[in-house]
Amino acid sequence: MNRLNLDRRTQIVSALVEGNSIRSTERMTGVHRDTIMRLLVEVGTGCAEIMDEKMRELPCKRVQVDEIWSYVGKKQRHLKPEDDKARLGDQWTFVAIDADTKLVPAYRVGKRTWSDATIFMKDLSLRMANRVQLSTDGLAAYADAVERAFGADVDYGQAVKFYEAAPLGEGRYSPPEVVDIERSVVAGRPDEKHISTSIIERQNLTMRMSMRRFTRLTNGFSKKLENMKAAVSLHFAHYNFVRQHKTLRMTPAMAAGVEKGLWSLHQLVERTSR
Repeated sequence: MNRLNLDRRTQIVSALVEGNSIRSTERMTGVHRDTIMRLLVEVGTGCAEIMDEKMRELPCKRVQVDEIWSYVGKKQRHLKPEDDKARLGDQWTFVAIDADTKLVPAYRVGKRTWSDATIFMKDLSLRMANRVQLSTDGLAAYADAVERAFGADVDYGQAVKFYEAAPLGEGRYSPPEVVDIERSVVAGRPDEKHISTSIIERQNLTMRMSMRRFTRLTNGFSKKLENMKAAVSLHFAHYNFVRQHKTLRMTPAMAAGVEKGLWSLHQLVERTSR
């Protein structure tokens, strides 16, 4: 079997991390979509291993958490009784971000359930080197999940946003305006002025811009759960180690002291594929 050389693999991965779909990458590179998909899964799996290895003993101080919606195969309302509801329909990606360094230390693709929220929070807690201030939205599962994961060793607050009524007619695709924010202390002694989810919500925008399968009103959605997980892992490895943050003028991994230097996309692809 012919194997793509490193430059060719890097070209494909570069197109994917810039938000191109599998088919548009096929048109741009001339590589068959099945080959592109296999490379995505291979590189994504390697990126997940790198993230798991590198994101340890992190000196984060203020962490924000949110979950972002997508779907696999078909939307939830179109599922049939015989469909595998664990692998199809709505999927939520839980994401944590360090408000200071913009590092993403943990993420999880799953359902918006107590179980997945708890697994995610436990994973996040094991990656921290010290007590953190944690901020989330008002998802009911978070309070118990945080307690089970962090115990008393966390300063935790929730920021709940209230929006204007959804617009009708011509402006229905515009996001509603925030009319009020209610901040509440859930555990410990968080600094109330830093109870916020604004930075993680900005990361949600980065995800939707950088991964075609997260873009709304598109047919570029994931057809298999494994493909979505691979794309998410590739996105966060690229975001943490390769992509320079415009404000920090370095990568989040460098800002957090995880890495001393900037990774090239060549290096990332070389480390995650053969």
